[in-house]
Amino acid sequence: MVGTLVNQLTKGTNAKCVKESGFEDYFINHSTGVYPANTNGSPFNAMAIAVTGDPVTDLNEDLAAEQKARSTYDNILRLSDDPDVNDVIKFLREREIVHYQRFGEALRRVEEKLREKNKYYMHTTK
Repeated sequence: MVGTLVNQLTKGTNAKCVKESGFEDYFINHSTGVYPANTNGSPFNAMAIAVTGDPVTDLNEDLAAEQKARSTYDNILRLSDDPDVNDVIKFLREREIVHYQRFGEALRRVEEKLREKNKYYMHTTK
């Protein structure tokens, strides 16, 4: 969805607009394609995927990721004055909220099961 949004916003972009917007360095390397990177230009890599194999740890990581995404969308909404962009970002923000709620439910269920004696192999209480 974000890729489509970027494509729509940059369709028909001319050199003058690219230079004036500060988009020149990005455009030279990626044109109007979406290159997964943060706002500082650091590219996405697998280090962002934190999986331990422990369901409680991993679900807490998932919860944090959803909150970070929601915060990013909040920040975009603070800066954007384009109603069409804002509608897409609001939709994505709501989706993060629902994901956060579902991960929270999953965490509660896992914690309940882990309290049951020897239910999972990583549960090591005596």
